[in-house]
Formats: sequence, C-alpha cells, structure tokens
Amino acid sequence: MTPEPLALYIHWPFCAAKCPYCDFNSHVRERVDAARFGAALRRELAGEAARLGRRRLVSVFFGGGTPSLMPPEVVAGLLADARTLFDAPEGLEITLEANPTSVEAAKLRAFREAGVNRLSLGVQSLDEAALRFLGRRHSAAEAIAALEHARATFPRLSFDLIYARPGQAEAAWRAELRQALALAADHLSLYQLTVEPGTRFATEHARGAFAMPEDEEAAALYAATAEEAARFGLRSYEVSNYAVPGAESAHNLTYWRYGDYIGIGPGAHQRLSLGGELLAARRHRGPEAWLELVETQGHGRVEELPLSAEERGREALLMGLRLSEGVDPARISARSGRPFADTVEPAVLQACLDEDYLLWSPEGRLVATDEGRLRLDALLPALLR
Repeated sequence: MTPEPLALYIHWPFCAAKCPYCDFNSHVRERVDAARFGAALRRELAGEAARLGRRRLVSVFFGGGTPSLMPPEVVAGLLADARTLFDAPEGLEITLEANPTSVEAAKLRAFREAGVNRLSLGVQSLDEAALRFLGRRHSAAEAIAALEHARATFPRLSFDLIYARPGQAEAAWRAELRQALALAADHLSLYQLTVEPGTRFATEHARGAFAMPEDEEAAALYAATAEEAARFGLRSYEVSNYAVPGAESAHNLTYWRYGDYIGIGPGAHQRLSLGGELLAARRHRGPEAWLELVETQGHGRVEELPLSAEERGREALLMGLRLSEGVDPARISARSGRPFADTVEPAVLQACLDEDYLLWSPEGRLVATDEGRLRLDALLPALLR
C-alpha cells in the first residue's frame, strides 16, 4: 500500500504584538534566539523523518505567530532539510505567512530566494479605522504597497481579510474586496470576526465596548464576498477560501481531504499514518518549554495517541464537508477503516438531503449546498454518529 503523502507545517510562534482578537498560539518576546529556535525546528523535523521514512512531500507551510519575523536563512535551512529528508517534487508549494508592515515587506525578496514560492499576506482590512480597531500594526497604504511588492516577487499570492466587523456596511465591504482583489486576485482567505475567550476583545465586548453584527448581517457580507470574488475569477472551493482555478492551497487541501501532515514547532498538531494506525500528536504550546524538550529529547511532543475508527470517520467528514467538492465516501471508509454508513446518522442525512442542505453529486460525493455550508456548524453535530 502506497504511504500517504505529507504536508509539512512549521510553526513560528512569535509576534511583534498580540492582536486583540487572536487566540492562536502566538507570543510576544523582547528578544528571540532565532538561531537556537531554528536549530530546534530542524532537529524536530529530522526526528519525524527518521521514523516516517522517505515519504512524498506535497507542501510546506510556515505559519504562526508571524513567520516573516524569522531570519530568511532559518527558512532556507529548514527547506533544504525538507528536500533532503523527503521526496520533494519540483514546484513544491512553499507558503510563508507575512504581515504587510514595512519591516516585514523589506524581507520578501530574501524569502523568495530562500525558496518560498507562495506568500500569504495578513492584510485583514484596507480600512484605516478597521485596522486600528483590529490592533494591526500596518496602515492601509502599507498593505497596498505590500500586496504590490508581493505580487511582483512571488509567483503565487494569497491574502487574508476579516469581515463581520462592528458597524460594517455591505457597500463598504464590497468596495474593500474589489480594491484588494484588483491588487492580488489569486487566492483569498476569509475570516469572520468572532469574540474568543481569553482575548482582549472578549474583555472589551463583555463591558459593552462594541457590538457584533447580527447573524443575518454577517451572512449578507459572506454572500457578498462570493459575488465579488467571482468578478475576479475566484471560486469558493472551501467555506472560507476562494481561488482562481489551479491556485487552491495544496497545503490546506491536505487538511480538508484528511491527509497526513507533520506539524513541528510549539503547539503544532499532526496526523500521521504509521504502523497501521493514524496517530494524532500535539506539541508543547510554550515556546521555551518546547525548546527545552527538543534539546533534551529530540522532539516537543507531549501527547501522541492512535485515533479510533469512529474518530477518524468523524474528523474526515468534519473537514471534507467544508470543501465545495464534498467528500468521497470511499475515502472516508479507507481512512476510518469502517463503512461510511457507520459515520453518519441515516435519518439526519436523509433530512439534510430533503432540505437541500446536502446533495449527492453525479460522481457519488456528498456535498454541502450553499445553504448547507452556511449551517455546517449546526448540522455536523447531529449528522455524525
């Protein structure tokens, strides 16, 4: 049996500042020993490769945190190791997340020379007031300049925008989308603003500092996004992602299609087929604690457990129904080791089909309709057995 190909995620947990809405594993430090952290990342990667064997690599993704704060030579070293340790084809998708501050934008050419061929730019907004509210350290002018610079530097470019902000009007959102898509029309990742526990926004929202849009308002903004993206040739291939055909994120498709992936660095998760099992692992979230673990034992894993057939089926369905292509029951059966019918509640599935929330495609895939994708968070708990 041919081993599953691999996606590789590399986590750089450090940021210049913590955004008030962010609940990611990101940390602000006055000083970071980048060489030491880079060496630990390389050691952890080598350890995973030693037990996996020489698998085919399909993508590399530097995420964070803010990986554009990494020295480009650390990025180059990790990519050289990845190509040595795994079968890495020509044209391998290599993505790095960056913010559009002038400091980070000045390093883009160096990242390109290090081997990065796809940039994911955290624009978040082109509205000055929204950027200030979101706690972003760049201006709209810097974002536009960074988009233009990135467009000229990288063969592939994605950017992030946050919608459903307090007081956001649909007409203004459409204008913002058009401006951004005109500058960078390959790939858009869309994030609905939510108030997450433990964030500064959670504290401010609790004391009434701002009000979030109603569900109907957010849904209208979401629908407007698909319409505006279509004007520039981008289609919605996942609930929150739009791309020109052929520019979809190979890395994220591995997650959504429930493939194998390595996650190295503080707090990184992974799913790996090994020894006839699918192992789920997570690493220590604290950067310094993770660093000490890697330097003493060769890895920062704090938990690794085999997933049951039920867990594998549930995860595969949860991820796959986010895709416009839907899920292949045979793929879910192969990954879970049990019939697809054992993963779903038959009565709930039939009700979803009757209400046009789900449909069977001509190719035999289970697909969420536009209405169904808006309701996935509510549907999935009932649909899964």
